[in-house]
Amino acid sequence: MPNLPIVFIPGLMCTGRIYLHQVERMSWRYPVMLAQHWHHQTMSQIAKSILDEAPETFALAGTSMGGYVAFEIMRQAPTRVEKLILMSTSAKPDAPERSADRLKQVAAAREHGMRRGTLALYASLVHPARHEDIPLRSMFIDMAESLGAEAFARQIAAIIGRADSRPTLSEIKVPTLVIAGADDKLITPDNSDEIAAGIKGAWLKTIENCGHMGMVEKPETYHRLFAEFLG
Repeated sequence: MPNLPIVFIPGLMCTGRIYLHQVERMSWRYPVMLAQHWHHQTMSQIAKSILDEAPETFALAGTSMGGYVAFEIMRQAPTRVEKLILMSTSAKPDAPERSADRLKQVAAAREHGMRRGTLALYASLVHPARHEDIPLRSMFIDMAESLGAEAFARQIAAIIGRADSRPTLSEIKVPTLVIAGADDKLITPDNSDEIAAGIKGAWLKTIENCGHMGMVEKPETYHRLFAEFLG
Protein backbone atom coordinates (compact mmCIF):
# COMPACT_ATOMS: atom_id res chain seq x y z
CA MET A 1 0.00 0.00 0.00
CA PRO A 2 1.47 3.42 -0.95
CA ASN A 3 2.45 5.78 1.84
CA LEU A 4 0.18 8.72 2.55
CA PRO A 5 0.99 11.83 0.48
CA ILE A 6 1.99 14.95 2.43
CA VAL A 7 0.83 18.46 1.57
CA PHE A 8 3.11 21.12 3.07
CA ILE A 9 1.83 24.71 3.42
CA PRO A 10 4.51 27.33 4.20
CA GLY A 11 4.23 30.48 6.29
CA LEU A 12 3.73 34.11 5.32
CA MET A 13 6.10 35.23 2.53
CA CYS A 14 7.72 31.81 2.53
CA THR A 15 7.84 29.25 -0.24
CA GLY A 16 8.37 25.51 -0.10
CA ARG A 17 12.05 26.21 0.55
CA ILE A 18 11.36 26.19 4.29
CA TYR A 19 10.56 22.48 3.99
CA LEU A 20 13.63 21.63 1.92
CA HIS A 21 15.18 19.44 4.60
CA GLN A 22 11.95 17.54 5.23
CA VAL A 23 11.32 17.02 1.52
CA GLU A 24 14.87 15.77 0.92
CA ARG A 25 14.58 13.29 3.77
CA MET A 26 10.97 12.18 3.24
CA SER A 27 10.11 12.38 -0.46
CA TRP A 28 11.78 9.03 -1.21
CA ARG A 29 9.07 7.45 0.95
CA TYR A 30 6.11 9.86 0.83
CA PRO A 31 4.67 11.69 -2.20
CA VAL A 32 5.05 15.40 -1.42
CA MET A 33 3.12 18.49 -2.54
CA LEU A 34 4.41 22.00 -1.75
CA ALA A 35 1.35 24.23 -1.68
CA GLN A 36 1.09 27.86 -2.79
CA HIS A 37 -0.92 30.52 -0.97
CA TRP A 38 -0.02 33.81 -2.63
CA HIS A 39 -2.48 34.08 -5.52
CA HIS A 40 -5.71 34.62 -3.56
CA GLN A 41 -6.80 37.02 -0.83
CA THR A 42 -9.18 34.93 1.28
CA MET A 43 -8.51 31.78 3.26
CA SER A 44 -11.48 30.14 1.59
CA GLN A 45 -10.03 30.72 -1.89
CA ILE A 46 -6.56 29.60 -0.82
CA ALA A 47 -7.89 26.40 0.74
CA LYS A 48 -10.01 25.59 -2.32
CA SER A 49 -7.07 26.14 -4.68
CA ILE A 50 -4.91 23.74 -2.64
CA LEU A 51 -7.67 21.14 -2.45
CA ASP A 52 -8.12 21.36 -6.22
CA GLU A 53 -4.47 20.30 -6.67
CA ALA A 54 -4.07 17.93 -3.71
CA PRO A 55 -4.36 14.13 -3.76
CA GLU A 56 -7.72 12.65 -2.82
CA THR A 57 -6.52 11.98 0.74
CA PHE A 58 -3.32 13.22 2.37
CA ALA A 59 -1.46 14.27 5.49
CA LEU A 60 -1.51 18.06 5.93
CA ALA A 61 1.33 20.09 7.46
CA GLY A 62 1.08 23.87 7.92
CA THR A 63 3.40 26.42 9.47
CA SER A 64 2.22 29.78 10.85
CA MET A 65 -0.01 31.19 8.05
CA GLY A 66 0.06 27.67 6.65
CA GLY A 67 -1.66 26.58 9.85
CA TYR A 68 -4.42 29.14 9.29
CA VAL A 69 -4.93 27.66 5.83
CA ALA A 70 -4.90 24.15 7.29
CA PHE A 71 -7.78 25.03 9.63
CA GLU A 72 -9.78 26.26 6.63
CA ILE A 73 -9.01 23.06 4.71
CA MET A 74 -10.27 21.07 7.70
CA ARG A 75 -13.52 23.03 7.55
CA GLN A 76 -13.93 22.58 3.79
CA ALA A 77 -12.82 18.97 3.37
CA PRO A 78 -12.27 17.20 6.71
CA THR A 79 -12.61 13.72 5.22
CA ARG A 80 -9.71 14.25 2.81
CA VAL A 81 -7.16 14.89 5.58
CA GLU A 82 -5.97 11.75 7.35
CA LYS A 83 -3.29 13.29 9.56
CA LEU A 84 -2.63 16.90 10.57
CA ILE A 85 0.58 18.69 11.61
CA LEU A 86 0.30 22.26 12.91
CA MET A 87 3.53 24.19 13.52
CA SER A 88 4.05 27.59 15.15
CA THR A 89 0.47 28.64 14.51
CA SER A 90 -2.65 29.90 16.24
CA ALA A 91 -6.38 29.21 16.15
CA LYS A 92 -7.21 32.79 17.16
CA PRO A 93 -8.44 35.43 14.70
CA ASP A 94 -6.45 38.61 14.11
CA ALA A 95 -6.75 41.28 16.81
CA PRO A 96 -7.66 44.76 15.45
CA GLU A 97 -4.33 46.27 16.49
CA ARG A 98 -2.45 43.42 14.84
CA SER A 99 -4.41 43.91 11.64
CA ALA A 100 -3.56 47.61 11.68
CA ASP A 101 0.14 46.80 12.03
CA ARG A 102 -0.09 44.35 9.13
CA LEU A 103 -1.61 46.98 6.84
CA LYS A 104 1.24 49.34 7.71
CA GLN A 105 3.68 46.60 6.74
CA VAL A 106 1.94 46.22 3.37
CA ALA A 107 2.16 49.96 2.74
CA ALA A 108 5.86 49.93 3.63
CA ALA A 109 6.50 46.93 1.38
CA ARG A 110 4.84 48.66 -1.56
CA GLU A 111 6.90 51.79 -1.00
CA HIS A 112 10.27 50.31 -0.10
CA GLY A 113 10.22 46.70 -1.32
CA MET A 114 10.32 43.48 0.67
CA ARG A 115 13.93 43.47 1.81
CA ARG A 116 13.67 46.16 4.49
CA GLY A 117 10.64 44.63 6.18
CA THR A 118 12.07 41.13 6.07
CA LEU A 119 15.29 42.30 7.67
CA ALA A 120 13.29 44.00 10.43
CA LEU A 121 11.19 40.88 11.02
CA TYR A 122 13.99 38.33 10.86
CA ALA A 123 14.88 38.59 14.57
CA SER A 124 11.30 37.57 15.41
CA LEU A 125 11.41 34.55 13.14
CA VAL A 126 14.29 32.64 14.70
CA HIS A 127 15.95 31.91 18.04
CA PRO A 128 18.52 34.55 19.11
CA ALA A 129 21.32 32.04 18.43
CA ARG A 130 20.41 32.27 14.71
CA HIS A 131 20.24 36.08 14.47
CA GLU A 132 23.67 36.23 12.80
CA ASP A 133 23.05 33.23 10.54
CA ILE A 134 23.61 35.06 7.24
CA PRO A 135 22.63 32.19 4.89
CA LEU A 136 19.38 31.65 6.80
CA ARG A 137 18.57 35.36 6.81
CA SER A 138 19.35 35.57 3.10
CA MET A 139 16.95 32.70 2.41
CA PHE A 140 14.05 34.58 4.01
CA ILE A 141 14.93 37.75 2.09
CA ASP A 142 15.14 35.81 -1.19
CA MET A 143 11.75 34.18 -0.62
CA ALA A 144 10.07 37.49 0.23
CA GLU A 145 11.60 39.30 -2.72
CA SER A 146 10.68 36.51 -5.12
CA LEU A 147 7.02 36.74 -4.06
CA GLY A 148 6.86 40.54 -3.94
CA ALA A 149 4.70 43.19 -2.31
CA GLU A 150 1.44 42.39 -4.11
CA ALA A 151 1.55 38.74 -3.08
CA PHE A 152 2.29 39.97 0.45
CA ALA A 153 -0.78 42.23 0.28
CA ARG A 154 -3.00 39.32 -0.79
CA GLN A 155 -1.68 37.11 2.00
CA ILE A 156 -2.21 39.83 4.58
CA ALA A 157 -5.81 40.33 3.41
CA ALA A 158 -6.40 36.59 3.86
CA ILE A 159 -4.79 36.58 7.31
CA ILE A 160 -6.79 39.59 8.51
CA GLY A 161 -10.04 38.08 7.25
CA ARG A 162 -9.48 34.58 8.59
CA ALA A 163 -12.06 32.89 10.81
CA ASP A 164 -11.74 32.17 14.50
CA SER A 165 -10.76 28.49 14.46
CA ARG A 166 -11.12 27.92 18.19
CA PRO A 167 -14.83 26.95 18.07
CA THR A 168 -14.11 24.21 15.50
CA LEU A 169 -11.04 22.64 17.13
CA SER A 170 -13.19 19.95 18.75
CA GLU A 171 -14.49 18.97 15.30
CA ILE A 172 -11.02 17.87 14.18
CA LYS A 173 -11.04 14.09 14.57
CA VAL A 174 -7.84 13.06 12.78
CA PRO A 175 -4.52 12.30 14.51
CA THR A 176 -2.87 15.69 15.08
CA LEU A 177 0.67 16.76 15.93
CA VAL A 178 1.12 20.30 17.27
CA ILE A 179 4.68 21.69 17.39
CA ALA A 180 5.85 24.93 19.01
CA GLY A 181 9.22 26.60 19.43
CA ALA A 182 9.79 27.31 23.11
CA ASP A 183 11.31 30.69 22.25
CA ASP A 184 8.83 31.71 19.54
CA LYS A 185 8.17 35.44 19.99
CA LEU A 186 5.91 35.81 16.95
CA ILE A 187 3.29 33.17 17.82
CA THR A 188 4.01 32.21 21.41
CA PRO A 189 3.80 28.58 22.59
CA ASP A 190 0.58 29.18 24.55
CA ASN A 191 -1.18 29.29 21.18
CA SER A 192 -0.04 25.73 20.48
CA ASP A 193 -1.11 24.72 23.98
CA GLU A 194 -4.60 26.04 23.21
CA ILE A 195 -4.79 24.16 19.91
CA ALA A 196 -3.64 20.87 21.44
CA ALA A 197 -6.11 21.24 24.32
CA GLY A 198 -8.94 21.77 21.85
CA ILE A 199 -8.24 18.76 19.61
CA LYS A 200 -8.93 15.47 21.36
CA GLY A 201 -5.84 13.26 21.49
CA ALA A 202 -3.50 15.84 19.91
CA TRP A 203 0.20 15.27 20.48
CA LEU A 204 1.93 18.47 21.63
CA LYS A 205 5.70 18.92 21.31
CA THR A 206 7.51 22.10 22.41
CA ILE A 207 11.06 22.36 21.07
CA GLU A 208 13.65 23.98 23.33
CA ASN A 209 16.07 26.63 22.01
CA CYS A 210 13.85 27.14 18.97
CA GLY A 211 12.04 30.15 17.55
CA HIS A 212 9.18 30.53 15.08
CA MET A 213 10.73 28.70 12.10
CA GLY A 214 11.69 25.41 13.68
CA MET A 215 11.68 23.42 10.45
CA VAL A 216 14.80 25.35 9.35
CA GLU A 217 16.22 25.98 12.83
CA LYS A 218 15.94 22.39 14.10
CA PRO A 219 15.45 20.33 10.93
CA GLU A 220 16.64 17.02 12.38
CA THR A 221 14.28 17.34 15.35
CA TYR A 222 11.35 18.12 13.07
CA HIS A 223 12.22 15.25 10.75
CA ARG A 224 12.25 12.84 13.69
CA LEU A 225 8.86 14.10 14.92
CA PHE A 226 7.37 13.83 11.43
CA ALA A 227 8.69 10.31 10.99
CA GLU A 228 7.37 9.17 14.37
CA PHE A 229 3.98 10.75 13.76
CA LEU A 230 3.47 9.62 10.17
CA GLY A 231 4.69 6.11 10.93
